[in-house]
Amino acid sequence: MPTSVLIVCLGNICRSPMGEAVLKEVAKQRGLDVSVQSAGTAGYHVGEEPDERLVRYLNRTVATCKKHNIPINHEAQQVGREDFRTFDYILGSDANNVRDLERLKPKDAKATVALWGSFDDGRPIADPYYGGIDGFERCYQQCVRYSNAFLDQAFGEAQ
Repeated sequence: MPTSVLIVCLGNICRSPMGEAVLKEVAKQRGLDVSVQSAGTAGYHVGEEPDERLVRYLNRTVATCKKHNIPINHEAQQVGREDFRTFDYILGSDANNVRDLERLKPKDAKATVALWGSFDDGRPIADPYYGGIDGFERCYQQCVRYSNAFLDQAFGEAQ
């Protein structure tokens, strides 16, 4: 069974889909068996027809991944209580996401909930939704660092 990871942000259109794509690719490059998905703590974009602003931010996420040769295919989803029983790790992009996840977490959860940055420098991933394209590049760089740091700790640094 592969280690399963859910990367989480607020709306599941910027940080978490990029994080999902990056972690999948880094794990693949390292030859590690990891299953990765992403979700949002809020259901703002689940099942919606994308509006112009949503498309713009999804396009920036996809463009940043493509610039770095990271395959990405994404449809927004919301975190559910069953996710805590299914995934080994649920990694929040920032402290608000982690707080929301801890509130949602059922008593019989198996998932370890943590700030993704806690495996490296302890910093949150700033939401690029409110900034320009540079924010997406910073998000990408953090996703790469945090993916490697997470995999080092989850699988041992020898991998």
